[in-house]
Amino acid sequence: MSLYLRLAWNNVWRQRRRTIIIVVAIALGLMMMMFYDGLVIGFNQAIYGNAIKVLGGNIQVRAEGYRLVADQYPLLPLADDQAVVKAALSDPKVLSATRRIITGGLISSVEGAFAVSITGIEPEAEYPVNLAAQNVISGKYLTAGDGDVIFIGKGLADAMGVKVGDRVAMTGRSVHEQMRRRTMTVAGIYDLGMAEIEKRTVYISLGEAQNMFGLEGQSTEVAIMLKQLGQEAPVVAGLQASLPGYDIASWEVNFPELQNAIGTKGGVMNIFSVVIMLIAGLGILNMLLMAVYERTREIGILGALGLRPSRISLLFILEGTLIGLVGVAAGIALGLLLNGILMQVGIDYTSFSSVTTYTALITERIYPAWGVDKLLQRAVTVAIISALAALVPAREASRNEPAEALHYV
Repeated sequence: MSLYLRLAWNNVWRQRRRTIIIVVAIALGLMMMMFYDGLVIGFNQAIYGNAIKVLGGNIQVRAEGYRLVADQYPLLPLADDQAVVKAALSDPKVLSATRRIITGGLISSVEGAFAVSITGIEPEAEYPVNLAAQNVISGKYLTAGDGDVIFIGKGLADAMGVKVGDRVAMTGRSVHEQMRRRTMTVAGIYDLGMAEIEKRTVYISLGEAQNMFGLEGQSTEVAIMLKQLGQEAPVVAGLQASLPGYDIASWEVNFPELQNAIGTKGGVMNIFSVVIMLIAGLGILNMLLMAVYERTREIGILGALGLRPSRISLLFILEGTLIGLVGVAAGIALGLLLNGILMQVGIDYTSFSSVTTYTALITERIYPAWGVDKLLQRAVTVAIISALAALVPAREASRNEPAEALHYV
């Protein structure tokens, strides 16, 4: 086999310019796929990571049985929320773990009543991971000691016709199913650039929520934020082992539409990558077909010396595979170089943050990753397509009769 590999390697570089063109095409294709893979990870962190912050964290710990009645916003207190927070923070992958009370209710003003999700939070603990807190456009964010004050989104403020300092009525159901109504002062207004989400979520301090809903010293949820998207599975497994009797689920379970969106992007790129490599494969096919006709007499000599047709075919298949591997090596080098540079400088997408609701979650520069998560899959795809592209030329070469080939001019 080593003899065939040496012959194939030498043949690859006999038409150096032609080989370099095909290798460059493969390398650029693989480089762009690595760039895309790295960019997707950066986008996921910037967009989906921020979406997860808005929706309540990477992981939510609730009382057992919560998901069976989740649509009713049940006030099911956690047995020991402080123990849950302590267990979560003991994992180095966890950025924060904060207690919350979440229930449904109504906010009303002279403009009418609006159904909302009322979220009681620990303001100081949540500030580093709460996008609403970091995007105050009027008034102020909450503090732990706040009483009858509320923090609302711009979308809701516009719909209700209220501003900072105005009074609104908030109505919700307590843990004992009693209706509670309280007049609240608008302390601050946040703007995420997504009016629909801003209309649905209002924030009050955890202490105020405990007083209003009859949950003194308790909470209904611990929201856990991780340092990086994609680390949920091991953290959930660890918490389930140390915290039996709780409902512990990641955003992938609670918000499957986000997971579907990420998966769809990855599937589209997988198809696109195969198309790119098929185009490069056509170049290999064309190159080797030309080589068959250019080397007809040589093929005849090999046959006359006793080389079987199957071995002649193998020689051309090895040539195609080697071209693919050289392209893969060059593509990996270029991809790592490009992504390495962009990981340092980032890509500024903030100017496009107002284009769609989707991109409104971009609050900073996008920093791609190395893009090697699917590198083995990409490289194998290139090698297979390169080998397949060599099958037709290999078959043509093996069909040449040595006597006829020796007389070919």
